[in-house]
Amino acid sequence: MNTLVLEIEPVAIDVIVTEDELTVMLSDGRRISVPLVWYPRLFYATDAERQNWALLGDGYAIEWPDLDEHIGIEGLLAGRSSGESVHSLQRWLDSRRVVGSEPGVFLRSGAFA
Repeated sequence: MNTLVLEIEPVAIDVIVTEDELTVMLSDGRRISVPLVWYPRLFYATDAERQNWALLGDGYAIEWPDLDEHIGIEGLLAGRSSGESVHSLQRWLDSRRVVGSEPGVFLRSGAFA
């Protein structure tokens, strides 16, 4: 098993969320972009919900309070996508009253099941 060893703690200073991509700017000048499909709650969120984010602590993580979504910067750098199960995501979608959703079937193309 490999372990990610960082010489300095990665710190986010800004976040851009589009319909398809999450981009995080780090304090050391790097940018990391990942497909939004990695984080289904962001993928299915409204634009207003996506834009309502806050940095936690000194920027070690990003929180979307409307979505109950938290993404750690270290995990993002390590290439970790959401660990949410299909069943959990489906319950969340159902709680949002997503019309036409069925277990394991998602409405936006490009999503994973």
